[in-house]
Amino acid sequence: MDKVILGKTGIEVNKNGFGALPIQRITKKEAVYLLQKAFYNGINYFDTARAYSDSEEKLGAAFEYTRDKIVISTKTAAQTAEDMWKDLEESLTKLKTDYIDIYQFHNPAFCPKPGDESGLYDAALEAKKQGKIRHIGITNHRIAVAKEAIQSGLYETLQFPFSYLASDTDLEIVEECKAADMGFIAMKGLAGGLIHNSACAYAFMAQPQFAHVAPIWGVQRESELDEFLSYQVCPPALDGNLLAEIEKDKKQLSGDFCRGCGYCMPCPAGIEINNCARMSLMLRRAPQEGWLSKEWQEKMKKIENCLHCGHCMSKCPYGLNTPDLLAKNYEDYKTFLK
Repeated sequence: MDKVILGKTGIEVNKNGFGALPIQRITKKEAVYLLQKAFYNGINYFDTARAYSDSEEKLGAAFEYTRDKIVISTKTAAQTAEDMWKDLEESLTKLKTDYIDIYQFHNPAFCPKPGDESGLYDAALEAKKQGKIRHIGITNHRIAVAKEAIQSGLYETLQFPFSYLASDTDLEIVEECKAADMGFIAMKGLAGGLIHNSACAYAFMAQPQFAHVAPIWGVQRESELDEFLSYQVCPPALDGNLLAEIEKDKKQLSGDFCRGCGYCMPCPAGIEINNCARMSLMLRRAPQEGWLSKEWQEKMKKIENCLHCGHCMSKCPYGLNTPDLLAKNYEDYKTFLK
């Protein structure tokens, strides 16, 4: 079973991290079953966030009596020290624990530092002094903020999107973390659902040059968990077939496309941007029937009400022209309805 050391934290985790965002979509009973099955099959790292509705509560229910045997990271999207303390206390309560292994600033538009106006980093330092958190991390989708966080030397881990669709700039981030002895936690290993062959994704991450990378896979169904557990027993080899599929995906998904991160939401016009702006890809990479339902036709039709307010563009960490992407996807979508 492959292990990863998260940089200067010294924390050793299974190469299969459990991303707990999707479990907010299932019942508490189902979630507890999945989480405990993951744990009893060797997974020891679980990542959640205060923003993931009841995800923390479900982790607390699953691991109240095995807390010392797992690693938990959670996140705060607070913009002030006062709100960070509120988030931290809420997280501790929901997780049924008195400490959090890695406490992360959740995709901030800036890099929190000691003495800045937000007071966030100073608050995190005080929480660490009190023993409520053990390590300070940051998550981001923005290259500039990620690089600043690495260069600052203030953070022990960085959580950043990484998959075999990564750009050269993304790869630089991975290498810079290694050089700085900073734990690298890879989110979006399946590119927000656009990568369908998990064996390809796993084999890519298992390459020697990424030995320091700790991927977290979003899990909602037992079948998904079983796939990743099977790779621990029989790791997929990055052979000709898998390499061919990876190259095919790279060609199809090159250029600007919506990663589905959702940071542009909510939309003032009620458009479900994180899916509507990549509908063309979803129609071509997944069974079409579900995306052509009456419900989705109504959701796509809302694109006609786009206000062109710029709200989504200003919040997109990838700098996409989201209204333009929405319009193009809508026109393409209508061709499937004829």
